[in-house]
Amino acid sequence: MKTILIIGAGRSSTSLIHYLESKAAKYNWMLRVADKDPELVRQKTQEPTIVVQLDIFNETQLEAEIAQADVVVSMLPARFHPEVALICLKHSKHLLTASYESPEVKEMLPEAESKGILFLNELGVDPGIDHMSAMQVLDKIRGEGHKLLTFESFTGGLIAPESDNNPWHYKFTWNPRNVVLAGQGGPAKFIQEGKFKYIPYNRLFHRTEKIEVEGYGTFEGYANRDSLKYIEHYKLQDVPTVYRGTLRRPGYSRAWDVFVQLGATDDSYIMEGTEHMTYREFINSFLYYADHDSVRLKLMHYLHLDNDSPILEKLDWLGIFDDTPIGLKDATPAQVLQHILSQKWKLEPEDKDMIVMWHKFVYQEEEKAHPTYLSSSMGCIGDDQVNTAMSKTVGLPLAIATKMVCTGQIDLTGVHIPTPRAIYEPVLAELETMGIQFFHKEHGNVPN
Repeated sequence: MKTILIIGAGRSSTSLIHYLESKAAKYNWMLRVADKDPELVRQKTQEPTIVVQLDIFNETQLEAEIAQADVVVSMLPARFHPEVALICLKHSKHLLTASYESPEVKEMLPEAESKGILFLNELGVDPGIDHMSAMQVLDKIRGEGHKLLTFESFTGGLIAPESDNNPWHYKFTWNPRNVVLAGQGGPAKFIQEGKFKYIPYNRLFHRTEKIEVEGYGTFEGYANRDSLKYIEHYKLQDVPTVYRGTLRRPGYSRAWDVFVQLGATDDSYIMEGTEHMTYREFINSFLYYADHDSVRLKLMHYLHLDNDSPILEKLDWLGIFDDTPIGLKDATPAQVLQHILSQKWKLEPEDKDMIVMWHKFVYQEEEKAHPTYLSSSMGCIGDDQVNTAMSKTVGLPLAIATKMVCTGQIDLTGVHIPTPRAIYEPVLAELETMGIQFFHKEHGNVPN
């Protein structure tokens, strides 16, 4: 009997837990699901899964749980993965996560190899399904001897069309803090027509690309922070254009840029007196002093907005010019903004979320005069508040890979992300049986 330890039972863990429970009897697995909130675990599990109340800051308890497992799946926030990995290394346990591979974990590669264990990261949706679906097409293009000219990839965690009922066409379907802080921490970096390009944070939401995804409509994409690191992962060293980004509905980015230009997304300092502020006073704290001008008018002048601008419609709908109390003490601007948005962008009980992913490949075939433009797209809509699209697309690839490790189908050692064919082919094939499927289309003209 193999013991699988899942650490963390948050929203994205639901599909992971259900999948592994469905396979446990067949493969003679014991599942242990650990979280600080045992009631949350009970809501997502059924017997004979073992519920564990775990304080991850209790190093003795954490180590004891990992020591008795064969495979550890960490659904904790990414900052905790290096600590979990160190304990897995000490006790020679496999570790799988849906989070980005950290430099600290990557440095453990030699010791993980010497101990014959696998640390497999980036097995969610983005990162995760994006890697696997892109590599499947890239390997096919290269295998046929064609020359790749362009690779672009975009993913969005969005609201499903049937639940889209606000002018932003957006609601929080995953970690709100990550949405508010998106794009910070350095310029967006990518390569275009052989030239390195950089977009500073204060210009990021001005530079968007219009994208049509068949069956899901029109989107706009803005650049992710660092596309360059994927050049090595995807073997794109000689490709002139490599660009990765995030999808939103049209109009979102320019409206969001209002908060960026104001400084309302800054998380680096504590504002004074936020517990006594209203929404209007929060916005006014970033604007010039004028005794007789309204906050709305001052913002219009500061950002050169017309009175009939659709951006103002979005801001009015949020209520940011209202005298609604904030009620947060010692908060950063980003924390106040997140609090305001959470009141309006929250998912209602009947709402459904949506994941959309889109890849663009441009390559030259020797026998053709003009390049071929191929798009590959996937959309997934959640079933309800528990079985969300985010839970499915994060949890299922991780669950399938966990099964493959436990059954010996993956025999790699060291530190990896899911770009090898031996991982992505079976994972994508099984995801397709669950409705998470990519559709490929050749286009007549290569867009600029």
